[in-house]
Amino acid sequence: MANITDEDIRKPENLVYSRTKVLTENIMSYCPGCGHGTAHRIIAEVIEEMGIQDKTVGIAPVGCSVLAYNFFDLDMQQAPHGRAPAVGTAVKRLLPDHFVFTYQGDGDLAAIGTAETIHACNRGENITMIFINNGIYGMTGGQMAPTTLPGMKSSTSPYGRDVATMGNPLKITELLAQLPGTIYVARHAVHTPAAVRKAKKAVRKAFENQKLNKGTSFVEIVSNCNSGWKMTPNQSNKWMVDHMFPYYPMGEIKDTVGKE
Repeated sequence: MANITDEDIRKPENLVYSRTKVLTENIMSYCPGCGHGTAHRIIAEVIEEMGIQDKTVGIAPVGCSVLAYNFFDLDMQQAPHGRAPAVGTAVKRLLPDHFVFTYQGDGDLAAIGTAETIHACNRGENITMIFINNGIYGMTGGQMAPTTLPGMKSSTSPYGRDVATMGNPLKITELLAQLPGTIYVARHAVHTPAAVRKAKKAVRKAFENQKLNKGTSFVEIVSNCNSGWKMTPNQSNKWMVDHMFPYYPMGEIKDTVGKE
């Protein structure tokens, strides 16, 4: 068998996969096993495949999501905690020919930013919203989030979330699907190759919908937080499948464009 050289590997006809140019060369600083890195990659690949890198603006708020501006080779704007939909609204209205997306965690989008999220979606702002839901405040110490499951332990619910005193987890995605301003709402994950393909397809559709100027597209990605959950990456993925998925089921929740 002939020796395969680096030059052979780099030949276009032999290339199977290459790093998208929409990601920077910075080494991702997310915890090993976290879904943020994979979510970044599929968003970047969609932007590259659509050829819109120079016409895309990303909005990164506070939390683990704030690190996104280090990794996307795009025009990025940081927003105050929870205010990414409001900033995204302003950017899109000022630059209507650009593709605008927000990238937010559950503590940001479904807690301090609940009002901005609901009102932007109710107005039908022509933006794409990417929502990373790991059921916990990952960056700030593992506190209980609005999406923390019943009985799920956190630093502020050490005995588990008690629904009687702490309320039910907020299914923000289903709530947003009821609003007339949303045209596409879906929930996916990125823990397996098959899940990644489905999530990427949904993200692509959410970006493509901006060409129609008919409303907001919203994609939730249920992810793990192995450091916040105090588990190994493999354990956290299994826990996510066994506990998060039954409460937050995968699939398309609303697609008014697909029904036209």
